Amino acid sequence: MIGAVWRAGDTYLTVAVVILLMLSGFFAMAETSLTRMNKSRARSLREQGRHGARALVALTEAPGKFLNPLLLLVLICQLVSATMVGVLAGHLFGAAGIFVATFGEVVVIFVAFEAIPKNFAIQHPDQAALTSAPVVGRILRFWPVRWISKVLLSVADSVIGLFGSAGQSSRVTESEVLAMADVAHEDDAIESEERNFIHSVIEFGDTIVREVMVPRIDMVDIHDTASVREALDLAILTGRSRIPVLGEGVDDVVGLVNLRHLARLVANDQGTERLREHMGEAQFVPETKRVASLLTEIRRAKSHLFIVVDEYGGTAGLVTLEDVLEELVGEITDESDPSLDEDDVQSIEGGIELSGRLNIDDANDEFELDLPKDGWDTVGGLVLDLAGGVPSVGDIFTTEHYRLTVVRMDGRRIEEVRVETRALR
Repeated sequence: MIGAVWRAGDTYLTVAVVILLMLSGFFAMAETSLTRMNKSRARSLREQGRHGARALVALTEAPGKFLNPLLLLVLICQLVSATMVGVLAGHLFGAAGIFVATFGEVVVIFVAFEAIPKNFAIQHPDQAALTSAPVVGRILRFWPVRWISKVLLSVADSVIGLFGSAGQSSRVTESEVLAMADVAHEDDAIESEERNFIHSVIEFGDTIVREVMVPRIDMVDIHDTASVREALDLAILTGRSRIPVLGEGVDDVVGLVNLRHLARLVANDQGTERLREHMGEAQFVPETKRVASLLTEIRRAKSHLFIVVDEYGGTAGLVTLEDVLEELVGEITDESDPSLDEDDVQSIEGGIELSGRLNIDDANDEFELDLPKDGWDTVGGLVLDLAGGVPSVGDIFTTEHYRLTVVRMDGRRIEEVRVETRALR
């Protein structure tokens, strides 16, 4: 009796079950690999010319369009195959077929056509996604599947809408990009310099001119009544290629001169003439302007030096193209620049001594500190805030993690600060 039944229909059931289970495994692999794939990785594979990458990019651009159909196809394949296995087992084993079918479905379907395909997709994400993407793309273009996709997606959106409006969790944030760069560095996928550059680029957009400018007290400038020769001597002495020209005072910047122009004038026997007759136009920028916007303005104005003005129109300092680029690539030094180790930091027992002019962000990054920053830009500004006035040499102030000692003053200006870690009690 069993043999007759087998010859009549069980062969077709067996073939159908095998095909459905294989499809189930393929769709399970596709679901896992495609949902784990992001747009940036898919585009990278496309740029490498990998087969199937174009279809993969199209799917990652709109993951909601393939997820519901895949889940439906997996469910259909598993349910139909399980039903057929139950019918086939009942024919072959009678009442015991229920237990045989249940055991076979749990072990075979789960292990061979669920766990193995999904684990393969996790361990070989690129290969699995590139293999499945073209097939899934063709399936989605089949009109019944496309119609079912729209219905399922509308139903899913309606149900999700009951719990409130959609959020922005799918968008990659700056913190996530920074975290990905750190993970890539830990996995040796990128070098330390590349990770630091990524951090610099992200932070570049939030930096304002005040944080990178040379403060007015450190500006090298000259009066417009000075001679061309005097300006050239000053430029050579200070190592400056461009010098602001003042009228009545530091808040009255009337022009700008550069070293090459001054040298040409001296070579033409014009060294005794007044600067006001040969200076160029000065460019101004507010101290709250974003550095990224300033870089665009520098390119447009073809000027490498801008005078920074505060909210009252007074001169707050100056900023150069070099100051802007250093925010991206780090400190740029030449033979005319003082050494950071000599001027800005000195190691001592139990801590370090920092220049009061050193930017807090630079100090934290370079020396792995955690100095607070809230309304001030430099180490000296932090001490002034803690003091609530002008401190004296030897005054000690504390933060949550550090003890700060004023080492050297220049009038009311803090020149050097000793930073020591506070002992934990």
